[in-house]
Amino acid sequence: MYNYYFALASVNFLTHEEPVEEILRERTNYYNSINKDIDFWLIRNSDFIKNNITFNQSQPIFCAAIVSSDKDFIQWLKLRLIFVVTGEFRSHLDLDRYNVRTLTG
Repeated sequence: MYNYYFALASVNFLTHEEPVEEILRERTNYYNSINKDIDFWLIRNSDFIKNNITFNQSQPIFCAAIVSSDKDFIQWLKLRLIFVVTGEFRSHLDLDRYNVRTLTG
């Protein structure tokens, strides 16, 4: 089993209201500069989120999540973005080796 941590918010918040694209691009560039494998993903697939992340919400909303195996990165995102829900889950799925593109559709 693998441990993953997430920052969850509405798709609109993560893709339009906050500079998440810039944050993830800067993090990607940093990882590339130190030869570290990417360990975070922006996931907009509602089935993946529903199957792995449990949260109480009476009204359906379209959620997206930044998922990472790095707990500190998710905690930093919570401080940076503020209006996200954070948590963790365990999965048999190794996202490092999984075709994550199938999770973004």
